[in-house]
Amino acid sequence: MRTRTRTPLRTLVGLVAGATLALAPQAAALPAAPHPASYTGEILAPAAAAADPAYKILVFSRTAGFRHSSIDDGITALRDLGAANNFTVDATEDAQKFTGDNLAPYKAVVFLSTTGDVLDGAQQTAFEQYIRSGGGYVGIHAAADTEYDWPFYGGLAGALFHSHPAVQSATVKVEDRAHDATAHLGTDWQRTDEWYNYRTNPRTGARVLASLDESSYSGGNMAGDHPIAWCKDYQGGRAFYTGGGHTDESYAEPAFRRHLLGGIRWAAGMTEADCRPETGYTSLFDGSSTTGWRQAGPGGFTLADGTLTSQGGLGMLWYAGQELRGDYSVKLDWRMAGDDNSGVFLGFPASDDPWSAVNNGYEVQIDATDSPDRTTGSVYGFRSSDIAARDAALNPPGEWNTYELRVTGERLEVFLNGRKINDFTNTDPVRSLRQGHIGIQNHGDGDDVSFRHIRVEQRGGQQPE
Repeated sequence: MRTRTRTPLRTLVGLVAGATLALAPQAAALPAAPHPASYTGEILAPAAAAADPAYKILVFSRTAGFRHSSIDDGITALRDLGAANNFTVDATEDAQKFTGDNLAPYKAVVFLSTTGDVLDGAQQTAFEQYIRSGGGYVGIHAAADTEYDWPFYGGLAGALFHSHPAVQSATVKVEDRAHDATAHLGTDWQRTDEWYNYRTNPRTGARVLASLDESSYSGGNMAGDHPIAWCKDYQGGRAFYTGGGHTDESYAEPAFRRHLLGGIRWAAGMTEADCRPETGYTSLFDGSSTTGWRQAGPGGFTLADGTLTSQGGLGMLWYAGQELRGDYSVKLDWRMAGDDNSGVFLGFPASDDPWSAVNNGYEVQIDATDSPDRTTGSVYGFRSSDIAARDAALNPPGEWNTYELRVTGERLEVFLNGRKINDFTNTDPVRSLRQGHIGIQNHGDGDDVSFRHIRVEQRGGQQPE
């Protein structure tokens, strides 16, 4: 289904290939592909095709209010992460470092449990210019208890501190397992910390990566919707915040350290993610069940760790439980092991023949090395993606990517990690994007592509059946 014409890419990653896929029974499931990063008490580098280029971050921990004893442990943890992951950490509590010239060498600035008013007007202006020039911000714990009278900072952090109960164990619900800060986690993360309540809910302005289950601990006051980690694009820069990190012990936890590493890598521009706000989506595959899905053709998918991984083929796993009609948006996360092949199909009629999707629908491709109209982000055989935009948004094999496939009328827009990379309009009277099913492909032996967190938003027109 593909030619082997090599196209130079930033990385060998692809989306959806021009074929179909199949689902293997859960009872026969094989082990899932390894996480993009793993840990066994040590801090390991992401399992990317190559190490990140060397870069620098500034850790700022000045306090004008309560001072956390964990700051020193936090600096040590960040230095350890830097030594293992090719970035240099400069740590300071000197606000005079906040000038344009001094900030320019840093890919990201980490506010590590800062409190109160820590920058004067000129320093605030310099930091605003740094962010607007593409700089990164990472806020840890009491960074939300900082600069209440500086509106720019409040928007950057996403939400500011209101109160907290005593330190205790709670269940963290991981909402986004594609972002590098959370891709190593399961759907639930049990840990002990001081859990902040916030003055506002950041969900409308940020992509919530994780939230607290308020029924799992005492003292939450956010009415059951309690974000605790999030990311956002903000006025030209990138902002990541996590509410964890109060306790000294937090910074010895491998999972929490890996969480911080992912936030730093994203804020510094080393990895891509869709950090646009997301509301209104309904899950088609939540990682626990394949109810409603059917296999068409040979091969299939294994289900492990909330992840569907292709095997054999050529086949397709399609969602028979709902036909999409009218305007809609489909989002899903995908990961390639290497130079593999798969794809996402839209707009095909119900059928257990995988070729029905090929002949009657459209496929958004996942394939690192093929001709432009048959590589990642292309509408297979019909329209190439914007290759430069695609390469800029693409994460390498071993790391997760997120697609949004947005259908408006007969127009299909493809977003990769929040960046638009393709815009295609169907003019074939035999095909229609406005009515049909969704499917994911298992292309063949050796084409190992994984999927998780498949969801849909109906955006107008007829409701899905």
